[in-house]
Amino acid sequence: MNQLKEALDTLKDTGVRITPQRHAILEYLINSMSHPTADEIYKALEGKFPNMSVATVYNNLRVFREVGLVKELTFGDASSRFDFITTHHYHVICQQCGKIVDFHYPGLDEVEHLASHVTGFKVDNHRMEIYGICPDCTGKEVH
Repeated sequence: MNQLKEALDTLKDTGVRITPQRHAILEYLINSMSHPTADEIYKALEGKFPNMSVATVYNNLRVFREVGLVKELTFGDASSRFDFITTHHYHVICQQCGKIVDFHYPGLDEVEHLASHVTGFKVDNHRMEIYGICPDCTGKEVH
């Protein structure tokens, strides 16, 4: 089953109405590998939905986050980026241009178990961010 259909089923199951805008925002998020901001999503879809506002995009992203389809990524810069939740993955972030790339590494669940064991915490999840300079920015650097 494809991701969009599964996501739409999740929305239906939680009683969220599927509007054309919701469908388009979700589809854009699933197909986008760039972890877009709400503004970027709005700009990409405004031609198709001329009466849609940035607030509409934000409100829908909040709904998606609440039902567990989307993760809000905040990295200390001005605007949040949004990531459609697929499998557990981490993010490698360019410190110059802000590009975020997914990085899959399955072996880190043991970190949660160890943290729980050592501290007695009931651990829910963890987040790891790796910072560096992306290949595009590295190519621009003058040596």
